[in-house]
Amino acid sequence: MTIAATQTFRGPAWDELPDVMLLESWPPPEPLAGVDVLVEAVVEVGPKELDLLPDLRLVANYGVGYDRVDVAACRERGISVTNTPGVLDAAVADLTLALILACRRHLVASDRFVREGRWERGWAKPELLGRDLAGATLGVVGLGRIGQEVVTRAGAFGMESVFHRRTGGLPLDELLRTADVVSLHVPLTPETDGLVSRERLALLRDGATLINTARGAIVDEDALVEELVSGRISAGLDVFADEPHVPERLLGLPNVVLTPHVASATVETRAAMTRVLVDNVLAFLRGDPLPNPIDR
Repeated sequence: MTIAATQTFRGPAWDELPDVMLLESWPPPEPLAGVDVLVEAVVEVGPKELDLLPDLRLVANYGVGYDRVDVAACRERGISVTNTPGVLDAAVADLTLALILACRRHLVASDRFVREGRWERGWAKPELLGRDLAGATLGVVGLGRIGQEVVTRAGAFGMESVFHRRTGGLPLDELLRTADVVSLHVPLTPETDGLVSRERLALLRDGATLINTARGAIVDEDALVEELVSGRISAGLDVFADEPHVPERLLGLPNVVLTPHVASATVETRAAMTRVLVDNVLAFLRGDPLPNPIDR
């Protein structure tokens, strides 16, 4: 069987895969017959791309999110899809808390304040006064594995947590009205695309902070930019609607912290993701049940 990959992946488990064909570009410029397995990360895999791999039987997605893979189109062609859940939870939760702290305590602006030589007296100027985490309310949208890890960490800082999910918790609009910090932890699906609309962003209280380490398209990005430009709220954003493109108006704002989709980017987590990825591929090659199949 032939394995093709859009890139190599970090960690010792990668070397366990036999004879990986590294694709020079995606999608390939012409059809590739005989490719049984595609190993990919953050690329579009839809009908047009699948037509170029007529013998494909497995798409092994590197990451827990798989919104760029057309699972229905794969299913119609008898192609299985896997992902790498579970091993990213702690790293994503850690970055979420880092973004909360960076926003609420103005860490990036304070760093710039020092580097630019504007620290001329012993106490910080009023614009650098932050907000306590202790006693603040964290609203978690999506209480899955990552959301629960975030709640645990926030509790250690003295934050009170409320949550919204399909099966319980506060109604989303109520959560947005009451939380000091709102953190998004839902997958991008047709139901969550644009979930935090212009109207819902307007529900956030003055001075609230929005954290997004999930997917950019969950939020109406144009409306979010307008809210941030107004200075009414702050935000910590690791994801964007059209990556790697970031709205230019955000780049000079002091009330937004921007990171380049690095929530899972630790040495340990990326190696663990590769381990899960490789286990899925090896199980397929052996004809064993897939450890992490995507069924929907």
